[in-house]
Amino acid sequence: MNPQNLELCSKLISHSYVKQGSQARVSHENKIKQLLQHRKLPEEGWDDQIIELLLQELSIMDSNNFPGNCGVGEREGRIASAIVEKRHYRLCHGIGRSGDITAVQPKAAGSSVLMKLTNSLALDIIKFSGINLASSCFVVPMATGMTLVLCMLTMKLRRPNAKFVLWPRIDQKSCFKSIITAGLQPIVIENILEGDELRTDLEGIKHKIEELGADNIVCIMTTTSCFAPRSPDRIEQISTICKEKDIPHLINNAYGLQSSKLTHLIQQSARVGRVDAFVQSLDKNFMVPVGGAIVAGFDKNLIEEIGKSYPGRASITPSLDLFITLLSLGSKGYKSLLQERKELFIYLSNSLSICAEKYGERILLTKNNPISLGITLTLEDDLKGEKATEIGSMLFTRNVSGTRVVAPGKDAEVSGHLFKNFGSHSNNYPCSYLTAAASIGITKEDVDVFVNRLEKVFLKIKSKKSKNIPLIQKDGEILQPEHKVDHVDAVR
Repeated sequence: MNPQNLELCSKLISHSYVKQGSQARVSHENKIKQLLQHRKLPEEGWDDQIIELLLQELSIMDSNNFPGNCGVGEREGRIASAIVEKRHYRLCHGIGRSGDITAVQPKAAGSSVLMKLTNSLALDIIKFSGINLASSCFVVPMATGMTLVLCMLTMKLRRPNAKFVLWPRIDQKSCFKSIITAGLQPIVIENILEGDELRTDLEGIKHKIEELGADNIVCIMTTTSCFAPRSPDRIEQISTICKEKDIPHLINNAYGLQSSKLTHLIQQSARVGRVDAFVQSLDKNFMVPVGGAIVAGFDKNLIEEIGKSYPGRASITPSLDLFITLLSLGSKGYKSLLQERKELFIYLSNSLSICAEKYGERILLTKNNPISLGITLTLEDDLKGEKATEIGSMLFTRNVSGTRVVAPGKDAEVSGHLFKNFGSHSNNYPCSYLTAAASIGITKEDVDVFVNRLEKVFLKIKSKKSKNIPLIQKDGEILQPEHKVDHVDAVR
C-alpha cells in the first residue's frame, strides 16, 4: 500500500499494528528492489508469498488487466477459462514482438519486465555454473531440437551458399532431425571406439572440411551431454578447428549445464577457439515442464540476431516457469542441487559396479561422461538382443524410468538416413548394455530403489549363477566397493 492508504488504515486499527504490517511489506519490497536493481539470482530462495506478490505486481502492468481497458484489436489477452487465467497469473500477452522475441511489448509492460529479468537470471546461472565468458542469452519457448533449428537457420543467413552441417554422431533423433528441419544436409561423422568409450573422430572432421570446403559448411554441431558409452565431443579441439577454418560452431548442451565438467569444456572452448552458440534445455537443467530452452553465446550481436530470427510473439510459459523456479531456489539452492547431483553420480557408479559384478557384468569405463553410466548385458543365447531388451521392459513395468537398453543389430531410419545399431552411437559397438543417469534432482533413494529392482530383474532373467557378493546391508544401505571406479574422474 502507498503511504496515504496506510494512513487511512491507521484510522481503522491501531497505528502500531499498521506500522508493523507496513514493515513486513517493506521487507518484501526491498527484495524485489534488489532483484530489479542487480538482475542477479538472490542467494537465498524466496518463499511463495513474495514470488506471487511480484507476479501480481507485474501482471497489473499488462493492458488486459487495466481497469476499464477497452480492447478492439485482434489480440487483447482475453482468457475464457478462469483456471487458465489463474495458471498463468493473468500474464496473457506472451513475450516479444513480431520481429524480435526479446523486444518489449507496449501492451505488456509487466510481461516484458519478467522476460528481461528471466534472461538476466539465466545468464547469471550460466556464469556461476562455469561459463564466465558468456555474454548474452535468452529463453526460447521451444525444446532443444527446435531451438537448434533456429540457431542453424540464423547461421545459414550469414553463409547463404553453405548447406552442410558436420555432426559427430549421437543417436538421439531430435538432434539429427533438427538439421533436416532446417533444410540443411547432415554429414554424419562416425565416432571412434577407445576402450569402452566412443570419442570424436577429429581426423574425420578435418577430412570432411577439406572434401566439402569450409565455405560450404553452415556449422559444426557438437554435443556435450549424451548417453553412455558416448562421451562429450572433443569440443576444445573442434573449436580450434572452427576458428582456423572460419566455420561456425554450435554446441548442443541439452542437459550439460548441470555438470561443472561440461561447462568447463564450453568455457575452455570459447577461450581457445570458436563457439558461436550453445543451447540447453530448461526441463533437464532446472526441473520445469518440457517446452523451453536457453540460447547462449559469447557474441551479443549473434545472440540478438538469433532472437530476431524467431517469427512472431512467443509463449511466456517457459520464462515464467524458470523465473518462479530460480527465485524459489536462489543461487544457494541451485548450487546445492548441483553438488548433490555430482556426489550421487559417484554413488550411482559405485552401486552399479557392485550390482554388475555380482551378476557377471561390469560397468562400462566412460570416464569422460559425467552424467550417464552403462553396464554390460552379456546374456546367454541372446544373439539378437531380445533378452537384453526384455530387461528394459521389465524395469519399466517395475516403475523404473529413464534407463536405456541397447542391443546390437537394431537399425533405424531417421529422416531418410539409415543408422546401423541405432541407440549405440556406433555401427559396431561390441556388446549390449544398459544405461542410467544421475541428473539434477536425483536422490539417494532413487539410486537405491533402482539398483534393488535391477537386481530382481537380473535374478529373474540371467541363467548363470551370481557370484557370492553381498549387495544390501541389513539396514538397507548399498555397500560400497573396495575400490572406486574410474567414473570419479568424470565429476572433477
